[in-house]
Amino acid sequence: MATIRIEKTIPAPVERVFEVISDHAGYSRFPGIQSSELVREGETERNGLGALRRIRSRPLSFEEEVTRFERPTRMDYLILDVNAPISHDGGSMVLSDEGSGTRVIWTSTFEYTVPVMGGALGAVTVPYMSRGFRRVLDEVELLATVPEASVAAAKA
Repeated sequence: MATIRIEKTIPAPVERVFEVISDHAGYSRFPGIQSSELVREGETERNGLGALRRIRSRPLSFEEEVTRFERPTRMDYLILDVNAPISHDGGSMVLSDEGSGTRVIWTSTFEYTVPVMGGALGAVTVPYMSRGFRRVLDEVELLATVPEASVAAAKA
């Protein structure tokens, strides 16, 4: 198994950071993600528990289901379908109020299901995927720290 673990403190309120992170259809605005869509709404709110999102980030295309949703401190997900020999054990974004900002800890555990070479593939791709996760959190910071009116105008 390979695990990606990224930590970042974002100088914005936890509610605002969570709003950006949990906007599934909005993931296409993040670097490296070509498209994203909400395939199925969650049970109690649009992006909540049970929501299913489809994301395309070349060369991968995958569907993820939200498996835990605790606004505004936690969102877990599981990749159900991917166009690569990967078995996903789960991912989690945990947010905590750090006074002047929000600490985000993002983990994702997976393994390649390729016999013999799976472990080596994981070791090679974890640094690449970690950079991608960092870039997403950098963009979350930009989006979470701009005034609400600017975000609304950008969406229009």
